[in-house]
Amino acid sequence: MEPIKWVTNQMPKDDDKNLPIMSCENVEKARAFHRSFPQYSVTPLADLAGMAERLGLGGLYVKDESYRFGLNAFKVLGGSFAMARYIAQETGRDVSDMTYDYLTSDELQRDFGQATFFTATDGNHGRGVAWAAHKLGQKAVVHMPKGSTKTRFDNIAREGAQVTIEELNYDDCVRLAAKEAGETEHGVIVQDTAWDGYEDIPSWIMQGYGTMANEAAEQLRALEVNRPTHVFVQAGVGSLASSMVGYFANLFPTCPPKFVIMEAEAAACLYKGAVAADGAPRIVGGDLQTIMAGLACGEPNTIGWDILRNHADAFLACPDWVSARGMRMLAAPVKGDPAVTSGESGAVGMGVVASIMTDPAYAGLRDALELGPDSQVLLFSTEGDTDPERYRKVVWEGAWSSEA
Repeated sequence: MEPIKWVTNQMPKDDDKNLPIMSCENVEKARAFHRSFPQYSVTPLADLAGMAERLGLGGLYVKDESYRFGLNAFKVLGGSFAMARYIAQETGRDVSDMTYDYLTSDELQRDFGQATFFTATDGNHGRGVAWAAHKLGQKAVVHMPKGSTKTRFDNIAREGAQVTIEELNYDDCVRLAAKEAGETEHGVIVQDTAWDGYEDIPSWIMQGYGTMANEAAEQLRALEVNRPTHVFVQAGVGSLASSMVGYFANLFPTCPPKFVIMEAEAAACLYKGAVAADGAPRIVGGDLQTIMAGLACGEPNTIGWDILRNHADAFLACPDWVSARGMRMLAAPVKGDPAVTSGESGAVGMGVVASIMTDPAYAGLRDALELGPDSQVLLFSTEGDTDPERYRKVVWEGAWSSEA
């Protein structure tokens, strides 16, 4: 069985100029925007008290994004808020004016007209962009990398987007979407990875993701947990990870939680950067084959990387069995705990925490993170069964088990 690889953060810090992107004020604006949607409701925070006791933790909490806007994944939070901020900028208004009612009104058509939003996706982000574009009377073009499943393709097509599966990996699909947006009148690329000259929209997407962290912080307080001691968050390009890390670092500036960043081993660009320890990002190429499709990204978001190098405590590269184990544990929890339907990219945190707490091979990591009976651990299940066939293969049939 291939082990989880890990490294603690020894990178030099810089001026941390990107942390204010995830300020509490910016995240409150994003949440106010999402609240204006009739489809909005706070997603559950599963309190896995039985699992925490079994693993030797003080508390274990899983934010369950399978309920988000009926789309089975968190990604719509980022794409929709980025669209709102883009439209606000183009019309000379503040994002606080960008309510759902305004964005779906005839007034918007007069003020702004219609844009075409281009994006690349493994499924969840593209579905969120397509859904938001459809609701707001805009157009969407979505490119998916080779190996994308028909289920995820169909979910996007149902939202009215123009969607293709390309013979390209994810990062090359991003380049294709950017090229087409540049060649299209009123074309805009909505992507959560940043590069030189393309930083506003990725920042806005990150702020949109902040709604999830803001809800979780509120829900923890309702459970009389003032702050999590540990936040485990998965990473593809690193936008989600840096969004969660950035929000909680701003919320608890003098006593932040310990932040653990988890990637699919096949696409562990952030982990490789942390191993190099010089502060410069690294890129992973090739087909990036992993069941964690949402994490199969080999080129880091430069803004996100900057936040993570300054604030993350450890970086992990996880084989597929880790996610599969987490999926099964969340689906069939300790008696009395709520079950969580968590997809391949959503469950890696559960697999990681269980491995750290029960496998002597990771005692060094457990000690480095100071995980134990006083720890209050927060995880994010970022998607439900977005590929139902694969979900059943893992959870029902035992595919990708650690013994395989």
